[in-house]
Amino acid sequence: MSGVRKGLAKVEIALRWDPSPAGTPAHDLDILAAVYDSAALYGDPVYLVHFGSRAPDGTITLNRDSDTGQGLGFDEVMTLELNRLAPGLGRVVVGVVIQDPGPEGARTKTFATVAGTGLRIREGYTDLARSDFADVGGFSAVTVAEFLRDSSGGWSLDARPRGFDADPEQYARLMAAPRP
Repeated sequence: MSGVRKGLAKVEIALRWDPSPAGTPAHDLDILAAVYDSAALYGDPVYLVHFGSRAPDGTITLNRDSDTGQGLGFDEVMTLELNRLAPGLGRVVVGVVIQDPGPEGARTKTFATVAGTGLRIREGYTDLARSDFADVGGFSAVTVAEFLRDSSGGWSLDARPRGFDADPEQYARLMAAPRP
């Protein structure tokens, strides 16, 4: 996955994965988005959007949520209406995290251990980026998209993956960090 694209309005991020083998704990992957104020692009998020929630203004919604990966096509889909975000918001970071409590809190799953993973970022019918998570296979959380608002109000996308070895709560704190 790579690339920078400018002038984005309404973007869809779709995630898929195969169910776990019979008799083993379910693979549960989640898309989450953190929204940052223009005055604190790398500070605490103004809000997080994840399973069971949506942006307070309705601009970011999780349209489809799965905790098993069962079904056809994409298992989770998030829509970001960047063109409707309040002018004071300047950065949106989107990530994927594996829900894996493991025995006594030990993390046991990485993207390499979950079969059939795939990600698509698109605007309308145009694919902006795709990934199979091969570049971040050893991690349990990954930033898949960073949207930045420029001085004219347009949004750009940086879709270079960045992996983290973190549980969902840790990752929600780490995802604000600037890219190296």
